[in-house]
Amino acid sequence: MKQPAFFKKRIPGMILAAILSLTLLSHYGFRSPGSSKIAVVIDTDANNELDDQFALAYLFFSGKSFIVPGVTVNATKNGGDIEGHRMEAERVMRMCKVFGNIPLIKGANKNFEDILPAIKNEHFDGSDAVNFIIEEANKPRKEKLVLLPIGKLTNIALALAKDPSIAQKVRIVWLGSNYPERGEYNKENDVSSMNYILSLDVPFEMVTVRYGKTTGTANIYVTKQEVDAKMPGLGPKSAPVEGRHGGKFTSFGDYAVDLFAHCDFYGEPPHRSLFDMAAVAIIKDPLFAQKKIIPCPKLVEKGWIEQPDNKRVITVWENFDRNKIMTDFYATMKDFDLVKLK
Repeated sequence: MKQPAFFKKRIPGMILAAILSLTLLSHYGFRSPGSSKIAVVIDTDANNELDDQFALAYLFFSGKSFIVPGVTVNATKNGGDIEGHRMEAERVMRMCKVFGNIPLIKGANKNFEDILPAIKNEHFDGSDAVNFIIEEANKPRKEKLVLLPIGKLTNIALALAKDPSIAQKVRIVWLGSNYPERGEYNKENDVSSMNYILSLDVPFEMVTVRYGKTTGTANIYVTKQEVDAKMPGLGPKSAPVEGRHGGKFTSFGDYAVDLFAHCDFYGEPPHRSLFDMAAVAIIKDPLFAQKKIIPCPKLVEKGWIEQPDNKRVITVWENFDRNKIMTDFYATMKDFDLVKLK
């Protein structure tokens, strides 16, 4: 049967678009329908404020979507040294009933440039986490291992420097930067690690923060009244765990209420943003935000410089759907399915 002219013109373009779509899905590690769970190693500065705790719990309770080979820890300037961040991550893991089942590994205190000269040594600042990341990246998987740094990028950059071969075995999803504007806490804690990763050919995604704007994860916020009303008792019941501010807690939901009782609030209505939690959300469901693929820019002292002819591309996530993300977060807290190691 002779094909109508419409099909002659449209089918090649449709096929090309489908091929391009599948290529991008493969390159960035997204699952196809019916595929296996996503393997995520989360890298957290857990004692920094309170959004890491929400991100950890959201990940741990999303066992239908994820497996978690391990949790690594980095230290940013708030929250003390690496041990303080490790202790807070352990508290959350105990309340979420995954501690002892999922490894928790200490990473870097200092920044990338300070540590890099020692990277060939058997032991260096952050070596346990760096070696763990490399080991997990090199394990055979059907899809790329997702590295989810929700603090500075030091541990991830050191792993890539020590074993460059892992670059095409991982998908880095980083909660950081106010791109295209300057500033942002995670970035400023180790600019050298971000610039190193930007110089490599490795799948890299920036989950933007954008303080004070509705286009970044700053818009994923909650009020104290909302947390007080919705979070008490949520999550599995654990043995009593002493919280960061004292007290004993047997569920993450109760601990979340306590965290909000010991923090400052901003804006109108007074609220706190759960930046890091949104990074888990977009891995779980990419439709929770908008992504755009851009030629990789570079950061200099004066700010971002675009490189439109750069063949190396990165993904930028923005315009997060607050209602959908928060609805899924609360549903996950109520109907939790604990993640497994593998």
